[in-house]
Parts: sequence; C-alpha cells; structure tokens
Amino acid sequence: MDKYRNNHPDIAPTLGNYVRSIRAGDMLYIAGCTAANTEAEDGDVISQAKVTLERIKAIVEAEGGTTADVVKMVIYVTNMEGFRPRMGEFDGLVEQYFLGQYPTSTLVATPGLARASLNIEIEATAVF
Repeated sequence: MDKYRNNHPDIAPTLGNYVRSIRAGDMLYIAGCTAANTEAEDGDVISQAKVTLERIKAIVEAEGGTTADVVKMVIYVTNMEGFRPRMGEFDGLVEQYFLGQYPTSTLVATPGLARASLNIEIEATAVF
C-alpha cells in the first residue's frame, strides 16, 4: 500500500520533526493539531479549539474529503477543570464543523503540550 506524507505547511505547519498527515489507502491520519503560530495561540481554549478544528477541516478537504469522513478524534486539554464548564461551547464548535456527522472522540487531560501557550490539541483519523 502506498503512503503519502504531507506536512500541509500552508494549513498547519509542524513544530518538529514529524509529518502532519499520512494518507494510506482510504485512511488519513492527522497528527495532533493546535493553534500554534496563530493569533489564538495565547488565547483561551475555545478560540484555540476553533482554529484547531478549522485546520483539521482544511487538511481533510485538501485530501479530497469532508469533515463527515473524520471517524475519530483524540482531544488533549491542559486544564480539564477549566474546560469542563466550556464543554457546551466546544460541543457547539463540533456541531458547526461536523453538522451532525460526529466522529468518535476521546477527551484526555494532559499536564502540557509542545508550547506552554497551547491549551488544546486534537488529532484525527479520517476514512474516505
């Protein structure tokens, strides 16, 4: 099976020595996306989540799909206690981007991300 690697530098540049996405057959694996290098980087978790979901959407579309093709997300947050009261806002963003075609998801608390200014990171898998 051929594998196609793409860093999507125009959508979500990587912060290190790895690949942003790998397309293997009908599967697309997207490395954790954040709001790094955007105005939202120093913002709150919801503004960062919006940028992050927009990046995931753009990557999936660049590969010929739609957000309905996303089948799994893993969401990492650095402050679960601060995130819980804003879950309704996050769910609103998920509705906006997935229009009822929701992926499975896992929410994980983590003590930190690649930069201290980042509050949320989302990795995704799509099937075409």
